[in-house]
This record gives sequence, C-alpha cells and structure tokens, in this order.
Amino acid sequence: MLVLFETAAGYAIFKVLDEQKLQQVDSLWKEFETPEKANKMVKLKHFEKFQDTTEALAAATAMVEGKIGKSLKKVLKKVVAKEAHEQLAITDAKLGGVIKEKLNLNCVHSPAVAELMRGIRTQIEGLITGLPPREISAMSLGLAHSLSRYKLKFSPDKVDTMIVQAISLLDDLDKELNNYIMRCREWYGWHFPELGKIITDNLAYCKSVRKIGDRTNVATTDLSDLLPEEVEAEVKLAAEISMGTEVSEEDILNVMHLCDQVIEISEYRTQLYDYLKNRMMAIAPNLTVMVGELVGARLISHAGSLLNLAKHPASTVQILGAEKALFRALKTRRDTPKYGLIYHASLVGQTSAKIKGKISRSLAAKTALAIRYDALAEDTNAEMGLENRAKLEARVRQLEERGIRRISGTGKALAKADKYQHKSDVRVYDPSGDSTLPTTSKKRKFEEEEQQEEEPQQQPKPKKVKKEKAAAAEAEAEAEAEAESEEPKKKKKKKKHEAAAEVVEEPTVTEEGAVSPSEETAEKKKKKKKKKVKETEGE
Repeated sequence: MLVLFETAAGYAIFKVLDEQKLQQVDSLWKEFETPEKANKMVKLKHFEKFQDTTEALAAATAMVEGKIGKSLKKVLKKVVAKEAHEQLAITDAKLGGVIKEKLNLNCVHSPAVAELMRGIRTQIEGLITGLPPREISAMSLGLAHSLSRYKLKFSPDKVDTMIVQAISLLDDLDKELNNYIMRCREWYGWHFPELGKIITDNLAYCKSVRKIGDRTNVATTDLSDLLPEEVEAEVKLAAEISMGTEVSEEDILNVMHLCDQVIEISEYRTQLYDYLKNRMMAIAPNLTVMVGELVGARLISHAGSLLNLAKHPASTVQILGAEKALFRALKTRRDTPKYGLIYHASLVGQTSAKIKGKISRSLAAKTALAIRYDALAEDTNAEMGLENRAKLEARVRQLEERGIRRISGTGKALAKADKYQHKSDVRVYDPSGDSTLPTTSKKRKFEEEEQQEEEPQQQPKPKKVKKEKAAAAEAEAEAEAEAESEEPKKKKKKKKHEAAAEVVEEPTVTEEGAVSPSEETAEKKKKKKKKKVKETEGE
C-alpha cells in the first residue's frame, strides 16, 4: 500500500512495510512513538518539493477545492502509475474520487488510514530526510499567510465588509453627534439661551457659536454667510436683552473646541454617506433601487453579508430586525410583526396605515429577488430593480384607489365610482324663521275643538237604547209572572232567571244602527229560557 501525504514543502509518497498492523487501529499509534519505529512501519519512496510559495499556494487551493493540481498529477503519473496494482491511501475521500476517475487508481480512505496519517505527521521530520525543521516551519508559515490572503482576496463576502463597517460607523457617528450637539447647546445656553430657540439647525448653531464667541461680539460679527437676514437681525436683538450669565474666556474656548468637533464630525458623516451610497450602487444596485441605500446597507449588515442575505426567504427579509417582537408575539400567542427594517423604506413609509402590511409583504418579495440577482448574477445593472419598483408603485396606487371607491353590488365585482358632479355652495335664504306667529289659523282650531266635543256626546246614545230595551224586557217578564198562578217557589225561580237575563251582555248598537252579533246571541238565550219556564209551568 502507498500513502499520499501533503506537506507545506511538497508531496511525499510513502510505502507501508507492514500492512497487517493497520488492522489494529487502536494500537497503531504505538508504532509511531519514535522515529526508529516509524521507519520500520513506513518508508519514504518519493518526495516532490515545491519550487516556491506560488506553486505551494496553487497546490493547496486545488486540494481545498477537491481538484488535482499540476504537481500532484505529475507525481501520481511518475511514481504511483508504475505500481498500479498497489492501493493509494489518501486523507480526503473527495480527492480520492477525482484521482480514481482521472488516473484510474484504486484509492483507500478509512479510520486506519486516518490514524496512519496522524502517526506520519507526528514523525514527519524523521521520515523525510534532507529537510531541516526550520525550513519546514518557515514554509508552513509562508503558505498559511499566502492561503489566507488568497481566501480574503477572492472571498464573495469581502466587498460586503466595507458596507457593514460603513453603516455601523454611520450609526455611531449619529449617536455621537446627537450627544455632542446636546452638550453644546446646554453648555452655551447658560451664556446665551435665546440663540438655541432662534437657530434650530444644529450645524448652523455650532458654526454661529464658533464665529460669535462671547455674546457681546454679536453686534460686530457678520453672520450673513451662515444665517438669513431676518434670523441674523433677531439674533442681534436677542443678544442685547439676553438673560444669560457671564462666563470666562476659558469657558468660551472650550465651547468653541466642542463646536469644532461637531463641525468636523458632521463633514465626515456627509463624506461617509456619499461613500456608502456609491458602494451600494456598485455592489447591490437593485437592492438600492428597491429600498434605498441606508435600509439596504442595514439589511446586509444584519444578515452578515450579501450572500447570507440572499439565502433568506422573503418572509425573513420582511421581519428582519424585528426578531425580539416576533419571538415575544409567538410566546404570548399574539399577532406577529408585519415589518422590521424594511419599514423605513420609502415605499412603506408613504402608504396609509391600512395597507402598510400588504405593501411590506410585496416589497419584501421583490427585494428578495433583487438581493439574489445582485449576489449571484454576473452583470450589475439596476433594470430589474427599476421594473419591480414601478410594479410596486402601481400596486400602491391600486390599493389606495380601492379604499376610495363606494362599496355596493356584489363582493366580487367592485362598484363603479359615481360620476363627479359639482354642487354649488350658494345658499338660499329660508324665510320660515322670520315669523313667530303660529302657522295654523283660529278657524281651524275652533273646528277641531267642536269635533272633539261632539264625539263624547254621540257615544252615550247606545246606552239609552240599552236601558229602554231592558225596561221593556222587565215589563214583559212581570206581566207574565202576574198572569201565572203558581207557587211562590216557581215565582222565585222566574225572578232568578230574569235576573240572569239582565246580567247577560246587552246588545250594542253601532253608529249605523245595525245589531251586533253579541246582541243576537243574547236574544236567543232569552227565548230558550222562556220556553223552559213555560214547560215547567205546564207540568
């Protein structure tokens, strides 16, 4: 069995002398305790030394990528191909597959081979003759530096580092500027408090303080290059009647030094923002068109690199930056956030609150496409970003117009908006409020009162008719009672029947004089009772 061993100095081919010991994997390390034991286990057959660091770097990069370099191919053809029947032990299984495919050599990779490689590495100085230890260590250090430089140079994430650092520095500068300006206003406010209310712009305030110094110098100081004429006149007037305290020259000098710092940092911030804008347009033009330079740079910084950001789905891009709110919502089982860093994009900010969620979702989907195009495409143009932004703007207009339309008709078909008709704002005078007199005439009132009086007089008439009929019925009953000669008991019965007849509901007469159905039933009942009385008398 042959062993391919890679070093920083070159390729080494070893011959295994005792292959049976490879079966004892756990005790294989004992064979490499000393250089003498190692020489009994393996023997150096060929060593191909690299000419310089460039050749070593090319071989190392090819090995990392799983390819066969020129020097390795030369060694394998020169040494191993002569003994094609022998197996070749290698460290990387992927490289073994390539060697087998290209050179048709039988490659082996197993735990025993890994242990054998570890033993050779420990005794490499004793196994390879002709190479002093200092030279091996120097070549290893040189190759390590060259390989690191190569990886950094050709890394797909290398350009993103500039953007990540620039946006982080920009945020830090904003925080420092706010602290410095607040301190400057508060410090100089003890001496000239009115100036802070008159000049609202921070940079103009610091430049004015730097130029004025003590407030007694305002009258002789020309501020026309910093402030408009009206503001300058107001500053000079306020300086004459200022309520501030007197301060020493040393205090004014320190305030002026602070103003110098603020002015310098502001200028550097402007320069840094221009640099960031140019870098974003060069690296991620489509992302910049979609969400802007600052939001795009913050997305890249949050993901770590443009390539990492390209691996995120659109739903992750949408809520990137709102992780804390997302996990809190999931924990409390409430609504998850609709947007993260993408909320600061101009397309989301200019829409109404009702459709912000929809627009942020659409923008995240198009932004995810733009990021992948910028990260993985060969050409760098912003045509795709401009096209998608135009579609999103049309979508925003459509959603906003839909909310204005009148809701009617079916749910599927939207109702057409009514045609606009201009209505005049001219108002006509209403004369109804001029008179305080009642609108109804006196005659009408008298007629209504008379009708109300006549109605109660007409109502009692049916009662008289009822009384007359009741009296006639009583007279008939008495005449019949006198005509009969019966016992007093029968007379009592008659009286009871007559009383019952009187209790029965009397017939009511309507206004037209017709007899109601209740009156007819009462008359029938009377006739039946009279028949019964006659039958009893006949008995």
